[in-house]
Amino acid sequence: MKRSIVYIGFLLLSRTLSAQPSAHSAPPVKIKVSVDSQKIVIGQPIQLMVEAFVPDGTPLTWPVIDSLHHFEWLEKGALDSVVKPEERYYRQRFVITSFDSGSWAIPRLPFLSGKKKYFSDSVRIAVNYSPFDPNQDFHDIKDIIDVPNPYAKWVPWGVAAVTLIALALVIWLVRKKKLLRRAVATAPVVRLSAYEEAIRQLEELHKQGAGEDGQVKMYYTRLNDILRLFVLRRLGIASLVETNEELIGQIKRLPLTGGQFDELAETLRMADFVKFAKYQPAAADNERSYQVIRQSVDHLNEIGVAEEREEMARAATARARTAVAGTEEVKAEEKKNLEKK
Repeated sequence: MKRSIVYIGFLLLSRTLSAQPSAHSAPPVKIKVSVDSQKIVIGQPIQLMVEAFVPDGTPLTWPVIDSLHHFEWLEKGALDSVVKPEERYYRQRFVITSFDSGSWAIPRLPFLSGKKKYFSDSVRIAVNYSPFDPNQDFHDIKDIIDVPNPYAKWVPWGVAAVTLIALALVIWLVRKKKLLRRAVATAPVVRLSAYEEAIRQLEELHKQGAGEDGQVKMYYTRLNDILRLFVLRRLGIASLVETNEELIGQIKRLPLTGGQFDELAETLRMADFVKFAKYQPAAADNERSYQVIRQSVDHLNEIGVAEEREEMARAATARARTAVAGTEEVKAEEKKNLEKK
């Protein structure tokens, strides 16, 4: 009976020893969570290190750490791994802090290796306020402290440079103004006649053309103004204060042929239609209006030349009559003097 009991105990012990892993079997999964300080003040950062040691070839699912109750994330490091002989090492570093006073625990983190789940140890962190000594004097808010400006020493030099530049600029402008005055004073003033000025302006307008629809009104306005100014300067007609109909009445008294007058009157009326009735003439009409104004300036200038010649002739006749009358008076005076003698 005793032998049977001993034999049964020996069998149980052998099975127990065979069930235990040998010294050469794979090491178990190890999870480690550590912090650099377990006592902090509110807002003080601490480092949280999560490490895992896994047998080589054994899969490991890392937990997703999105939030920790009573703690705030300051930095999340990347997950690193190191392969060692028969072992794989994982680690991830975090920087956290807390703004809640008290004693708070970092909870156990779940890891999955194969079909087995492993948990890390929880770590307790004491969060306190900054130490306060009631025996110390109360410190009020400090006044504003003047910070020295490192560029202050350059301010006088900058002001001096700006002053010199401004002074040089003023001198240059004054001298330039004097030179311009001298140039204007010495340059001969060339004044064009009324006819020459009108022809020059008409040629410039013709080069520009009537343009698009929005510029046709400006084109006819310029044609009309050039003619009005020419009539005022060349013939002395107050054309600038008259309407086109009144101007047509003034021009009708001038010695123009019937065809010349009709074309000019028609062109002036078309200018009114374009300016006030938004009439859009064709390109051929624009060219014809220009030619009529151009020829009218020539005709009116000839009339002005003829009037000047007549005026000069009348003046010469008057001077001749005055000379003759003066000669007769001199002869009569001499005759009287002789009779007295």
